[in-house]
Amino acid sequence: MSDWLVLVLAMAAACLVVLVVALLRNRRAPEDEDPSETPDVIEYMTMMIGVVYAIVLGLAIAGVWEARSAAQDHVQTEAQALHEISERVRVYPADVRDRIRGDVKAYVGHVVTTEWKTMADHGRVTAEGGRLFDRIRADVTDYQPKTDFEAQAYQPLVDQVTAADTARNSRAESTGATMPGVVWFGLITGAVVTIGMVFALQIRRTRRELILAGLFSALIAFLLFLIWDFDAPYSRGIAASAEPFLTLFPHLPG
Repeated sequence: MSDWLVLVLAMAAACLVVLVVALLRNRRAPEDEDPSETPDVIEYMTMMIGVVYAIVLGLAIAGVWEARSAAQDHVQTEAQALHEISERVRVYPADVRDRIRGDVKAYVGHVVTTEWKTMADHGRVTAEGGRLFDRIRADVTDYQPKTDFEAQAYQPLVDQVTAADTARNSRAESTGATMPGVVWFGLITGAVVTIGMVFALQIRRTRRELILAGLFSALIAFLLFLIWDFDAPYSRGIAASAEPFLTLFPHLPG
């Protein structure tokens, strides 16, 4: 099922539940009940609950967005480091240069095809990707420079391997969900309480109030969906992409 279809269904369900409950309360309300006589303390509590929950939602959205941005930065850093390795080995002999470039392309090709799908489906990187990267590291670090020019290029190449390895490890650590279960419990409970306070205010008198109550619940459903979508940086709709690899290595096989 598409993530956007899930969003539409969640928003529609939130609106429907609020409207149905409001209409049922309206039918069962006593004839002499005056909805305008809502105690001031309930209005104050409703306002405070709404403000606190809005702050919590804002912090949650900021947190998952930062995690998603960091995940994309890891991809950019790794791709750039591998590109630098591929370019800087031009000072090495042809056989060494071609071997390193071939191993870099093999690794990147594996990442953008097999490993990226594994990250999205299972929340982890592949052992084969680690093996291919270790081959790049061995190619670079095991070579013994023959000239001063090669010696000057050796350490920067090792530094780029280290940068790529660090970015790969960071990417591996950020493949799963970033929001703990207890936070989700708080977000969902807060949503139920916040929407429930709508009925404490007895918002059921006019069609306009019913529409506003439905839109309010749909907005909360949308924000919760946004948090859920950002929570897995590599696997859902608005996810970090492999575009940096594809941009820097446009001639990958397949």
